[in-house]
Amino acid sequence: MENIFNNPYSISYPEIIAIGSDDSSKIELIEKFDCIGGAMWAGNHYRKSPLTESVRVVGNTQRFMLSTGCVDLELEGSYFPAGICGAEISGDEIEISYKGMGGGGVGASVCRSTAKGVIKSSSEPCGGGKVAGSTITLPKMQRVVIGIDDTDTAEEGATWTLAHNISKAVEDENSRYLSHTIVQLFPVPYRTKNCVAIACEFATREPEKLMNRFEELVRKYTLSEETGLCAFSGFDTSPLRKYGEQVKAGEVGPAEFEEIRDLLEIRIEGRGIIGAAAAIPFYTDYEEALKI
Repeated sequence: MENIFNNPYSISYPEIIAIGSDDSSKIELIEKFDCIGGAMWAGNHYRKSPLTESVRVVGNTQRFMLSTGCVDLELEGSYFPAGICGAEISGDEIEISYKGMGGGGVGASVCRSTAKGVIKSSSEPCGGGKVAGSTITLPKMQRVVIGIDDTDTAEEGATWTLAHNISKAVEDENSRYLSHTIVQLFPVPYRTKNCVAIACEFATREPEKLMNRFEELVRKYTLSEETGLCAFSGFDTSPLRKYGEQVKAGEVGPAEFEEIRDLLEIRIEGRGIIGAAAAIPFYTDYEEALKI
């Protein structure tokens, strides 16, 4: 208890992760939180920054889609007390700058500068009525979304649980497990039962190592001869969306899959590859993913 109150007027975000686009024009900032009130307050106000394109909550994370650049924030108590004022990509690092007043200044400075994932930071004195901020430096990560389908049989297994357990097992300091999405597909006659595929999202600095380890564990534990496993590496999965919608709407064969093959890294090409690829563009889009 004593350690908790070394500074009773500060908390630390559990982890902050940043994914950069290939052209360095966009950053997805992913903040894990354990104080939901503080996170929702930040999301409400940080969306007002000119650099913020969107804000959404996924599980215990809040995601800010940012345009790169630096801006001056015209802060105003109660109405716009805090925001993101800088988002820059430099080589293999990303810098995010926050600014806030009062309690918003506490969140904008020490609460984020002490988070896991921060390489280095600079913070201004905060608290009371002060205006304060911080700049944190994070490793530039890339997004990898792994699609998997058909690892079970009519007698045993469940692909969604295997995918989650493998994702947890392969996670390390250089590959962070971000999300798990069950995607409802068109119920084809040869389905096991519910006809779903899984998309598992990672932020990583070692994509090849991540995919190798994931494949190794799938091959070890799959119960099916028809397993499909593939991965998309990149900032934006939208080029796969039309194909994914086709697989959700009706039975799709190899010809349609061939049209998107070059966008993917194919690891295991059983019949389940059609559903595995279709799951990828629906990662974290839970409402659409679960529709039938």
